[in-house]
Amino acid sequence: MDDSVDVLIAGAGPAGAQCARDLAARDYDVTVLETEPEEGFPRQSNKSTGGTFPSMLTAFGIPDDVVMNFTDNIVIESPNEHFTQEQPGGVLDFGAFKRWLVEDGREKGAQFRFDARVSNPITEGGEVIGVQYDGSREAYADVVIDATGPSAPLARALGVSELKRGKQAIGIEYEFEGVDLDAPGYADLTDAMMLRLDHSYAPGGYAWIFHTGADTAKVGLCYIQNESYRRYVDTDRTVDGYLQHWLDTDPRFANAEQIAGRNHRGSAHIQPPGSLCTDGFMAIGDAVPSIDPLWGEGIHKGMRSARAAAITADRALTPDDRDTSAESLSLYEQFWHEYVAPRQNARLMMTELLYLAPNERYDDLLRDLNRLDWETLSKANEGNKLAMLRLLQREDLPLLARYVKHRLAD
Repeated sequence: MDDSVDVLIAGAGPAGAQCARDLAARDYDVTVLETEPEEGFPRQSNKSTGGTFPSMLTAFGIPDDVVMNFTDNIVIESPNEHFTQEQPGGVLDFGAFKRWLVEDGREKGAQFRFDARVSNPITEGGEVIGVQYDGSREAYADVVIDATGPSAPLARALGVSELKRGKQAIGIEYEFEGVDLDAPGYADLTDAMMLRLDHSYAPGGYAWIFHTGADTAKVGLCYIQNESYRRYVDTDRTVDGYLQHWLDTDPRFANAEQIAGRNHRGSAHIQPPGSLCTDGFMAIGDAVPSIDPLWGEGIHKGMRSARAAAITADRALTPDDRDTSAESLSLYEQFWHEYVAPRQNARLMMTELLYLAPNERYDDLLRDLNRLDWETLSKANEGNKLAMLRLLQREDLPLLARYVKHRLAD
């Protein structure tokens, strides 16, 4: 036995590091095992657009100095239309954000062990009691948490994770300077986060421009290899090729130059979660997955799942006779569905319908968004089915039929 602690967390991303912060603040003995070396961290995992909102920054005490730019608006584009909504937000320097979470966790008493690749859970009598890492090394804990993202080696081995390859979104993002953020004929993206629905650039997904200050921006796209991807994809074009196609054909990038070393790749799953816990074990963040299915915002959801797991662990470890059974830890599942991702199934349905629509329907959708009141749009975004119905038209019946066929095929 190399180590024995109260809580062992695999992964030092936003979810893992936040969970460690919360538990260390409650004086638990917490160790985080992270695959990457500490020097240059994060390198391989510096993958997020970093778009978030004041509610997340405030709820988790995130300092302003890891925010690249505070934005005023959310913009949604289609090939020929756009919709602008006043909504304060912030674009994080994702690497600085992750480093700050680790530093703050250490100040609160959590231990972080870098260059430590977790491979398998250790079980005894059906209960998770530790992990194997770096080959033959072992570490033990009363509660083990998988925060390793889509790889989810512990959750997969335990049958907790049911991540499906066909539901995996892949994404790429570069950072540029010299971007024209207020180009003629386009929405004003000065101090905005913009999402673009356009199969010519992101078949079965969306693209984005997030203003990061002055004339700089994060520019990227992601898509799922879904039915729309298969319908619209140019088979000779990779995800890199699609981003380059956008850069070559959008005049906003005519004078843009890529910022050296500021390119990111990542993936996440757009699907409902399976089970979230078992005896002595919980899965959080993108291991679940927790990403917002509609707009791809993952940081806030991941941080919320971390907090829900920390509260659950605290409750399980507080009694003199600690109870880390699956029944005890099932409180985490309740928190997840009520606090982390309420109405998840309705939002997933809306997401699948959105990606199945053709470009012409995206133009119609944005015209509808511009005429509807914000309360209806907000309710639709939250998964309210009555509000969602107001966005549908008679011409959407074939789209609904395709959705039903697609769901039956799953």
